[in-house]
Amino acid sequence: MEEELKKVMVVLAHPDDPEFMCGGTVARWAAEGKEIIYVLATRGDKGSDDPTMTPERLAQIREQEQRAAAAVLGVREVIFMGYPDGELVPDLRLRRDITRLIRQIRPDIVITADPTTRYFGSSYINHPDHRAIGEATLDAVYPAARDRFNFIELWRDEGLEPHKVREVYVGNTYEADVQVDITDYIDKKIAALLEHKSQIKDPAGLAERIRQRASASNDGAGPPYVERFRRFVLS
Repeated sequence: MEEELKKVMVVLAHPDDPEFMCGGTVARWAAEGKEIIYVLATRGDKGSDDPTMTPERLAQIREQEQRAAAAVLGVREVIFMGYPDGELVPDLRLRRDITRLIRQIRPDIVITADPTTRYFGSSYINHPDHRAIGEATLDAVYPAARDRFNFIELWRDEGLEPHKVREVYVGNTYEADVQVDITDYIDKKIAALLEHKSQIKDPAGLAERIRQRASASNDGAGPPYVERFRRFVLS
């Protein structure tokens, strides 16, 4: 019998990124008994056009919103890495910090963003933080987290044993090869997104857009709503 993969680590850049990219999948997997842990590189301290706002106050607001959204979906824990919003680069420091968390949390599955996606259609340029966190996370999964002598100080000085992630789900990708049926969880995904009140100016419009984006093919053969990923099964 195949071993059940129960612990999931979602590694993304900003508050609200998990809900937009994989909120339905997270809700489904949590309901099915998986343990979900969010790791967010930043607290979203740049995400406002309000001239009276400050980065410090915004970070506090967005952290609270993210914890509330995670609770809607059944996420067990939310970890903020504390990097400045808008300044992520896939360097060795970021890779080491993600490697440390992988060895501490020891997830079976990691969800992250596709680092190769630079734009969506002709109206949206992908945020550089999204690309940076995806690249650093994939590099942390392999080879850094699983090979003892990568970042040897994590093993030698911190006592963190290597860890092999079993599967990786990459979202926001043009190369999806699996889809997760989120039909029963689309309302939870939307409810979680609506907890991000500082970011949502048109709740009704957002709900409609989310349903449109999650709509499967119109041939009636598949589930009404899905989230799509490129899935890696690591040997």
